[in-house]
Amino acid sequence: MYLTFINGEWHQGNTAVMGAMDHGVWLGSSVFDGARAIHGHFPDLRLHLARAIRSAEYLGLDCPYSLDELEQLCRSGAKKFSADAELYIRPLIFGTEGLLIPSQSGFALTLFDAPLPAFSGFSACLATQQRPSPLMAPTDAKASCLYPNTTRALRDAKNRGFENAVVCDADGHVAEFATANLFFQSEVGQLVTPIPNGSFLSGITRARVIELLSKQGVQVVERSVVPEELLSAREIFNTGNFGKVMPCTRYETHEMPIGEFTTLARKLYMEFMATT
Repeated sequence: MYLTFINGEWHQGNTAVMGAMDHGVWLGSSVFDGARAIHGHFPDLRLHLARAIRSAEYLGLDCPYSLDELEQLCRSGAKKFSADAELYIRPLIFGTEGLLIPSQSGFALTLFDAPLPAFSGFSACLATQQRPSPLMAPTDAKASCLYPNTTRALRDAKNRGFENAVVCDADGHVAEFATANLFFQSEVGQLVTPIPNGSFLSGITRARVIELLSKQGVQVVERSVVPEELLSAREIFNTGNFGKVMPCTRYETHEMPIGEFTTLARKLYMEFMATT
């Protein structure tokens, strides 16, 4: 089920939100964010909504609702689903008027059923595509225009028999998976994640997992990572809004079990979510 709030009203189905001449359609001025409502819990909802507002500002767009108003809209929309629903929450802000620079903005909030994926392993390969530098694209925003390259990486990975892809930055260092942030346990036992350098979004779930692990005495090392390190990793996992914590059990030809850090990170996140 899809439920969209636009122009002050809720609508069911895949609601039309933009016209052929809207700036967001032909010049790509749109941003979004993804949050979750899981069995009535809203982990880090306000952080996701605040990022949506910031992303809009970075692209010269205006969100017509305050953070408090957005949160209330999300919570009221979730009540229209069953109490045990697992929902994806997607605020969308897009340019409407304007030739090259958007002069007016539109807004739509969509909630839809999206069950958490099973905690089972996925496969990944090294992508040929790269993340752009901050001087090449609006990498400080969750901008829709960044995602066609993600789609290319995923399509190429699928053609090679993999489910996801590891994407590097313009300097050849590992940035993240195509769809989420990346963690791995190194040969020497350290839990490592690529250090944010502006080429990828340092995710909200990523930050939450680092915090939860640190409270359990697990240090996460943030540093530059070269792709070859993943070929000897003891375990690899990702963090992101859709699946929260998901294990990678095959990278290229290197197979790994679902490891202790992956299992702990998932457990801690689910316990945290239950308190929200």
